Amino acid sequence: MAAALIPTLATNFTTLISVFGAASQIRAFPECTREPLKSVGICDTSASNLERSTSLVNLFTLEEKIQAVTLYIPGIERLGVPSYTLWNEALHGLGTSIGLNFARSGNFSAATSFPQPIVLGAAFDDSLVYEVATAISIEGRAFGNVGRAGLDYWTPNVNPFRDPRWGRGKETPGEDPFRVSAYTKAFVAGLEGPHSSRTKRGVATCKHYAAYDLENYQNVTRFTFDALVNVQDLAEYYTPPFKACTRDANAGSIMCSYNSVNGIPSCLDPWLLQTVLREHWGWESDDHYITTDCFGLDAAYMEHNYTSTPEETAALALKAGTDNDCGIFFPTYLPSALSKGLISETDLDRALIRVFAALVRLGYYDPPESQPYRAISHDSVNTAVTQKLARKAATSGMVLLKNKRNTLPLPIPTKGVQLSVALVGDWANATTDMLGGYSGPAPFLHSPLYGLQRIPGITVNMVVEINDPAPALEAAKSSDIVLYIGGIDEHVESEGLDRTVLTWNSTQKSLITSLAKLGKKMVLAQSGGGQLDDSEFLANPNISSILWIGYPGQDGGVALADILFGRVAPAGRLPISQYPADYVSLPATDMNLRPDGKSNPGRTYKWYNKAVLPFGFGLHYTTFRAKASLENDGLKDLGEIVKRCRGVQRLDLCEFGHIVVDIRNTGKVKSDYSALAFASGHYGPLPRPIKELVAYTRLHDIEPGKTQRVRLPITLGSLARWDKQGRNVLFPGLYRIAIDTTPELAWVTFALVGKPQALEIFPKRPV
Repeated sequence: MAAALIPTLATNFTTLISVFGAASQIRAFPECTREPLKSVGICDTSASNLERSTSLVNLFTLEEKIQAVTLYIPGIERLGVPSYTLWNEALHGLGTSIGLNFARSGNFSAATSFPQPIVLGAAFDDSLVYEVATAISIEGRAFGNVGRAGLDYWTPNVNPFRDPRWGRGKETPGEDPFRVSAYTKAFVAGLEGPHSSRTKRGVATCKHYAAYDLENYQNVTRFTFDALVNVQDLAEYYTPPFKACTRDANAGSIMCSYNSVNGIPSCLDPWLLQTVLREHWGWESDDHYITTDCFGLDAAYMEHNYTSTPEETAALALKAGTDNDCGIFFPTYLPSALSKGLISETDLDRALIRVFAALVRLGYYDPPESQPYRAISHDSVNTAVTQKLARKAATSGMVLLKNKRNTLPLPIPTKGVQLSVALVGDWANATTDMLGGYSGPAPFLHSPLYGLQRIPGITVNMVVEINDPAPALEAAKSSDIVLYIGGIDEHVESEGLDRTVLTWNSTQKSLITSLAKLGKKMVLAQSGGGQLDDSEFLANPNISSILWIGYPGQDGGVALADILFGRVAPAGRLPISQYPADYVSLPATDMNLRPDGKSNPGRTYKWYNKAVLPFGFGLHYTTFRAKASLENDGLKDLGEIVKRCRGVQRLDLCEFGHIVVDIRNTGKVKSDYSALAFASGHYGPLPRPIKELVAYTRLHDIEPGKTQRVRLPITLGSLARWDKQGRNVLFPGLYRIAIDTTPELAWVTFALVGKPQALEIFPKRPV
């Protein structure tokens, strides 16, 4: 059963609906060329962002300040300040949300809907992620320029996909923190625009900080969960994507999560928000702000029972560093918190100045002619380029899990020849199901049926209803190929809804098994973000091929046909492990990563070695060979290596060297290849991980018989390991870096000597 999408509220529901109604209206841009706003310092483009923001906030009355620390900033007519809505969604395209106003028809009635992040994660192509995020933010600017959207987007979701049952795992790039971190940096760079630019194209909000990856497990919900995490796991797994978002990518915003971490609600925790986030990671710019998840403060007070009064909750959140409330908890309870001396007006000013400085950085208070993004129009929405990009993103992330006797690719019939396909399953004619959550209206939805119908010479016999197996079996008997499309969807995994099983449901499983018994060539296209246990289907000799397609977006059906008929060769890799059905015996509330020899067998590919298919697995239509060598300066002493890096601001980002990999296509099909490098070895504290991803890239269009070379950078941080005290240490020992998963194609080994070197020390939580 799904959990409620909002917590028990401590605020007035009628008032909340009124605020939402106002926040969803079309909004004007500030007019700095007219009075009264013209005379306000925020319009002075020669001043700093801090000076401009402060000049406006200083003119607010106390009541105006209190009303402005929410998702909806009301307009102030006497100052010429228009209203503004911070809550806009853009997970994989502009998504339906309070701040996004889609027209009923015509211009601005739709926006490009790319595949879910889990599919992009499977592509292992950061350039593709950057392109997609750039396209999303350009379309966002087009909507924003006519008042149909804000310029702040509450995306990306960068919580690692720790447990395969998590209903929102599809919103993330996968289970590995190194992969999620790299995705985060690429996405933020694309959404916000070049770091060197004076003006941001948008503000990215990395969420949900921190240790959030549970919707509902038994009697625990995301609103009540207290994530008990040791400092080793927190530093090593749960927070690196947020470090990448803030310290490295310099994103404009962070969203604190519903859950508590070690007893303290995230949005009320000064150690998480100030000590770690702002001070340790250096995320202290004037235009950086923190927002709550929606109704997060209601949850902190009503569900976590951390304080005695709502005023205390509001005060602790504001003083801890939470600058904005996605709800109306702040304006409801801050007035009495102020009168009781729990906060000062200075606390309010600090929060507001950060939010308005972010708007200044967006060029929101600049003359239109002085900043380039104001010229973006509807002509930049749903272009031929973005349509092509959405299709490419979908094919790039599909993962071939089985291909017995090279059944795929299917032959495109020659002229005059027909090939009949039994298209079976509840996704056979799927449209909106292909989008997944946090979607907006797409310009078109091309189903699998649509995709197959555009292959010349193909006759499709479609059966969507699967409760009665007879029609599906009849269609299969009269067809050359059986294509079953199904698995899981938003009815099984979504916000507020975690899975309880990892198996195919009995109806699908029975029908697939019966179809396989017919002895026809059979292809299984598996939908969903979380993996299903495919053990029986992988072992079934009558199931020829299995292709994971995830949530492929607006052009998913055409992308599927591209892969099935070889117009594009698959090169995606599993972004998460495929766990066996019995893995559900591990409580979802157990946040420990390492096996304990009792109830916890270990989490993710780093600590669990009994996966049905491992993280990084993916087959191709061709074969590859690889050669690898280590390229570095020859230093082996850890002290000397670290000494050489002293000029680098962040030691963990200093390069140790490169793994030079030559990938040769030894088959007959042109194909991409994702080169994944995994480190393992005898170094660091026990227990040691099985292996860890330390580098990757995607090579494109390798022709048969040709070789492409890539230099994979290996940083000190990727080789270091976190100890139980929260120190990230580079240890002496024997290191092995292998290319690929099953089988490994090449590897290098090297030894490092000398005393262990600490690269980073995670801040200690005050007792």
